[in-house]
Amino acid sequence: MAITTVPETPRKPGRPPSPYSARPQRTSLGRKVRDNLTGHAFLIGAVLCFVVFSWYPMVRGIVMSFQRTRRGETTWVGWDNYSRIIADPSFWTAWQNTFYFTVLALVLGYVVPFFVAVLLNEFRHAKGYLRILVYLPVMLPPASALYLFKFYAYDPSEAGLFNAILKALHLPTSQWMQSPEMTMPAMVIASTWMNMGGAVLIYLASLQSIPGELYEAAELDGAGIWKRIRHVTIPQTRLILALLAMIQIVATMQLFIEPLILANGAGAEDSATTVAYLIYQHGFFQNDLNGAAALGVIMLVVLAGFSAVYLRLSAKQD
Repeated sequence: MAITTVPETPRKPGRPPSPYSARPQRTSLGRKVRDNLTGHAFLIGAVLCFVVFSWYPMVRGIVMSFQRTRRGETTWVGWDNYSRIIADPSFWTAWQNTFYFTVLALVLGYVVPFFVAVLLNEFRHAKGYLRILVYLPVMLPPASALYLFKFYAYDPSEAGLFNAILKALHLPTSQWMQSPEMTMPAMVIASTWMNMGGAVLIYLASLQSIPGELYEAAELDGAGIWKRIRHVTIPQTRLILALLAMIQIVATMQLFIEPLILANGAGAEDSATTVAYLIYQHGFFQNDLNGAAALGVIMLVVLAGFSAVYLRLSAKQD
């Protein structure tokens, strides 16, 4: 049998061989290395921001709490700053006011956003408008919103908004921020109005993920709105409720701008002095940076304790 050969196609004269013909193909390992380098480049930027603006100040504050600086000379004093801060009567007053505000915020500022979200979830019309209306205070600068409360809503005269409402209802008016008894509740009301928009949107997203069959089954069993909330809504959103409760505690214990603007700092009879404001007072008014650092470390330990309790309870629930 004859074997036929295919003649080789002659290459056109004057065209050099392509330089890409001998280049090896990129391996998958090379692509992985390149992709990892890109990801690590973005990660390094974020880590550097945390190091410079979060971790270094925290470590520096812990170191300063064991030092004393006088006329540019720094010496190690051990626990002296802590003992001096704890012996100050304003230390215990600040912690008492801070815990009082935290409890009031959990009663009002934590419960109200949840029920507002449940109410908005029941509406069939104008949902977008109502969500914008609820979230609008979050978009306002905090200082502007607090000055609005201070000079308009909390005016102690009858021209103030809240006193005008109380007078229209034939109820006794209040001095609000000038009254030691009403200082903390007034700050809780202002803080709740300012910050509840974000929590309401989180709750709404969680509520919309609940299967509708659960509510239909509860309605067939004759459950009213309160029983549906108790037996369906709350169990289905317990993880979000627990997470926002922890965030609420950590945020309210760092209360600072509300007493600074509404109560001019300490308030009537030190009724608005909080731990964060006491740190500000030590650092900027008394020029006691070491004492402010010691007080900041104490707050860090307390908040870390709350976080540890939350993580432990979450692990048990899982």
